[in-house]
Amino acid sequence: MTTANADQADYWSSPAGQTWSTHQAQLDTLLSDTLETVLERAAPQAGERVLDIGCGTGASSLRLSLLVGQAGQVTALDISGPLLDHARARSDAAASNLEFVLGDAQTHDFPTGVADLVFSRFGVMFFADPVAAFANLRRATKPRGRLTMICWQSAPDNPWFMLPMKAAMARLGKPEPMDPHAPGPMAFKDIDRVTGILRDAGWRDAKGEPVEVDLIPPQSLEEAAEFATTVGPATRLLREKGGTDEDAAAIRAATAEALAQYQGKDVLRLPGRLVIYTGINPG
Repeated sequence: MTTANADQADYWSSPAGQTWSTHQAQLDTLLSDTLETVLERAAPQAGERVLDIGCGTGASSLRLSLLVGQAGQVTALDISGPLLDHARARSDAAASNLEFVLGDAQTHDFPTGVADLVFSRFGVMFFADPVAAFANLRRATKPRGRLTMICWQSAPDNPWFMLPMKAAMARLGKPEPMDPHAPGPMAFKDIDRVTGILRDAGWRDAKGEPVEVDLIPPQSLEEAAEFATTVGPATRLLREKGGTDEDAAAIRAATAEALAQYQGKDVLRLPGRLVIYTGINPG
């Protein structure tokens, strides 16, 4: 695989990245409203050809394959072999319209001008050179083909990230400073920056719209806190600071206490604050 994003390939194939396979069912539930929201905006049609970028363990790919039907085709691409193996294992072998491909979207040699829709749920914020990546994706898209993707707003806008991080910082101290635009989950929070990237890559009518959805974690506070501190930035801070098992337990307990404010009568829900980006390939 030719890749310009070797660090990301290494991370998403490492035990840290494979945490997403271990917690696939919980993540699918957490992000179920997110997926339906961006699918509604993308409006994939029967018979269309779709590129699903950064497909991970395949939740978005499976939904897309149903929506385009057997007359359509979904090519689901990810940089992580282990995540793709998990996606293939959970897909229906009879879904002949769905193909999982190991590749880096920034450099992958896609067929030219075949996709009706480039789609991504949280799979595009990790490029070393995002202009080159989106130019490569545009070349793979038909004239008048569409781009629709959903990305996170900033961490402070999202309690799912911020509550465990606050607990971790209170216990261990602040993390080392990072470039706010470095590849990572929050890299596409700035709408002006991202729409500028899309325009520079040749996409027309590039827009970003803030949206809010419900995030649905495991329903006991203790399980939700364990999940939030396993797949989010608190885990990275624990590694960075050499945190102990005692530190991890204290962070989980503080996170559970903070999550209680979002526990309603029937369900634990957190606000997820996101941006849907769209564009058109002028051809």
